[in-house]
Amino acid sequence: MAQKIPVGILGATGMVGQQYISLLNDHPWFEVRFAAASPRSAGKKYAEATAGRWQLAKTYAPDVGSIIVEDANDVSRAVAAFKKGECSFVFSALEMGKDETRTLEEQYAAAGIPVISNASAHRWTPDVPVLIAEINPEHTDIIPVQKKSRGWDRGFIAVKPNCSIQSYMKPLHALAQAGFPAQRLIVTTMQAVSGAGYPGVPSLDMLDNVVPYIGGEEEKSEREPLKIFGFIDNDVFKNAEFPKISACCNRVPVTDGHIACVSLEFMDKKPSLDEIKKIWAAYKGVPQEAGLPFAPKQPIIYREEDNRPQPRKDRDADKAMAVVIGRLRPCNVFDVRFTALSHNTVRGAAGGGILNAELLKYKGFLG
Repeated sequence: MAQKIPVGILGATGMVGQQYISLLNDHPWFEVRFAAASPRSAGKKYAEATAGRWQLAKTYAPDVGSIIVEDANDVSRAVAAFKKGECSFVFSALEMGKDETRTLEEQYAAAGIPVISNASAHRWTPDVPVLIAEINPEHTDIIPVQKKSRGWDRGFIAVKPNCSIQSYMKPLHALAQAGFPAQRLIVTTMQAVSGAGYPGVPSLDMLDNVVPYIGGEEEKSEREPLKIFGFIDNDVFKNAEFPKISACCNRVPVTDGHIACVSLEFMDKKPSLDEIKKIWAAYKGVPQEAGLPFAPKQPIIYREEDNRPQPRKDRDADKAMAVVIGRLRPCNVFDVRFTALSHNTVRGAAGGGILNAELLKYKGFLG
């Protein structure tokens, strides 16, 4: 690509915003030219706004450090950047209330700025796709309907789902594609502290402890897969009826990497353990077929060791975009059980958003 597409980050100084900045450092298609955050950061250079708050081992490019941070609430600043060729679309990593986020993202879209969002505010908006690029790329077909019904010309909204479901959605999708859909799941997650943002959970709550509650997480884990596994019928999303999911979500003292322990009951036919491993090993999607830059070459990686996956050893597999699975075995209650891991702030957040943007560009929605 001769010229990179200029992009903006809303919530650029927060935990997920920092991941976007870091991951886009050397992206072959996109470059960060616009950054917006809270009013207290507005008017400062990005390096100044994140001084003492930068949380990642990899730093940002010098030219990003010199970007003047705008007030994310002032949509006109992004419009001005668009007119100057400095912001073609935005990644939303806003850390606000749902109503505020919903309204602000709609204002950006109405102003002609496409929004690729990490926030949960629009996940249940009827005309907004919730995308996992390998699973439901066809859900982007709702975008022309969204734009027409709202009178938006260039702008639109697309979102990614909750980070805690990333580790088991692709394994389920692979099995369903092979003719083995799941009927019921019991899922227990062990979720890293970075999922709470920065400064996150107080250290005295987490050290030597596990917190068995994350607000709203279980409801998201049980509902969002049904929209993702659903379909578009007469310009309306129809949610899938299965699988029925019972989720228990726990916060654990791990920096990055969400683990899910899954017990699965199949709908009809039950594959052997060897069949399941072969299905997972062969699994590919549109991102892999199209060679999208952030797509993992192997979306699902199976480890045979009894003690894997582990966050510290496996969360960075294939650009931290792969799901790593282990401990597949029979289940005494349902059919099979396994343990799955994904990197929550990369695959589950900024990296997933970047892959969604690549998918949208590939399908002609971004340029």
